[in-house]
Amino acid sequence: MIRTLLLLSALVAGALSCGVPSYPPGMSRMYGGEEARPNSWPWQVSLQYSSNGQWYHTCGGSLIANNWVLTAAHCISSSRTYRVVLGQHNLYTAESGSLAVSVSKTVVHQDWNSDQVSKGYDIALLKLANPVSLTDKIQLACLPPAGTILPNNYPCYVTGWGNLQTNRAVPDDLQQGRLLVVDYATCSSPRSWGSTVKTNMICAGGDGVICTCNGDSGGPLNCQAADGRWEVHGIGSLTSVLGCNYYYMPSIFTRVSNYNDWINSVIANN
Repeated sequence: MIRTLLLLSALVAGALSCGVPSYPPGMSRMYGGEEARPNSWPWQVSLQYSSNGQWYHTCGGSLIANNWVLTAAHCISSSRTYRVVLGQHNLYTAESGSLAVSVSKTVVHQDWNSDQVSKGYDIALLKLANPVSLTDKIQLACLPPAGTILPNNYPCYVTGWGNLQTNRAVPDDLQQGRLLVVDYATCSSPRSWGSTVKTNMICAGGDGVICTCNGDSGGPLNCQAADGRWEVHGIGSLTSVLGCNYYYMPSIFTRVSNYNDWINSVIANN
């Protein structure tokens, strides 16, 4: 019990200094993805897997404690060896202050079913082999209070190294795109995602221009709270089979505020 309380206390203490980048992100309102300011989303990680002696980017993720990363369940395969790269802007350039850390344990939500993706629960935690020291380039993400549901048209930013458009090039540099939250009633309408959307998800985008795409999965939907801190409200989960930038088909994210208890439990018991 003492160990559990200490771990939870450490997580809460870390959260008090989360979500405030040393290099504030550019708050562009342009409708089109753009290169992010280097290290302005310092909790963003690149989840990479090993193949034939090389490492390959597969998904995004968010550093939420000095040895835990939040990502999507569908990014994880039991047959792969993973690492996370932190503090990086260009994935193919050696950058001062960046780190590559092995993943020692993966914990996928117990209700995740890859054959029934539309049920949700697309969330996983990665335990790092070694805790990382926080710097101006590597910082913790804030999580929203349990049960938080953002209103329609709330502005957020999606970040990642995914395809810029369907079947288009993958960028070297971290990209950001401004997305407006789409409320559940709109996103679950027959014109949009219909019954695929569940209340444990959050929708954003659907303007036909900006969207998450291949390689962005697991990455954060960053939304600024009233106190100015950035919170990770979503984990990149689904895009339309019609394409990554399809009108009226917002990106679907796992709603993080639905899983606060699960996140705290996993960290406390592992």
